[in-house]
Amino acid sequence: MTDTAPEHPSPEQQLMSLHVNGETHELLTEPRRTLVDVLRHQLRLTGTHVGCEHGICGACTVLLDGRPVRACLMFAAQAEGSEIRTVESLADGRRLNDLQQAFSEHHGLQCGFCTPGFLMLAEGFLAERPEASKEEIREVVASNLCRCTGYQTIVEAIDDCAARRRAALRARLEGTAHHDESNSETVPPRAACEEVPCGSTTP
Repeated sequence: MTDTAPEHPSPEQQLMSLHVNGETHELLTEPRRTLVDVLRHQLRLTGTHVGCEHGICGACTVLLDGRPVRACLMFAAQAEGSEIRTVESLADGRRLNDLQQAFSEHHGLQCGFCTPGFLMLAEGFLAERPEASKEEIREVVASNLCRCTGYQTIVEAIDDCAARRRAALRARLEGTAHHDESNSETVPPRAACEEVPCGSTTP
């Protein structure tokens, strides 16, 4: 738990508890502060970018209980009691996750400013719609603004990641089914069972 609250809060501040990327943070802030401001300036999670501040560009997109939201359009206090995920939650240390890797392979980023918002938008969308078609992906990413890539490489990156996740899931399911079949017990014939006297441990 991270405690960033001073000992004597001012009347203009309120104590709140935010659960971000698996950690609980207790902090004091003004009730009017937006979630994106608290994430960036108090929790130092600067991967969430500030763009238009009107909910149009999507650069500030984070996941709130698994669903993409514009962090510039909500107060931090509104996020209390919810699970917040920022772009910092995707990578495992220096190791990129599969979605980030797909963006890199398909050149789905150039200046990189809008990329965190696209990543979190896609992460939330694929969790809800793992079987999404390329047309559905294209429609979803249209809600975020990018002035560099022309969207096509972003769509291809998300579509490739979705296809890989589906293939990995099928492989796991098939592997589990094969494992269950190979470990299934053979039931002895009834006659063989009847040859063992009642209460005996040997034939």
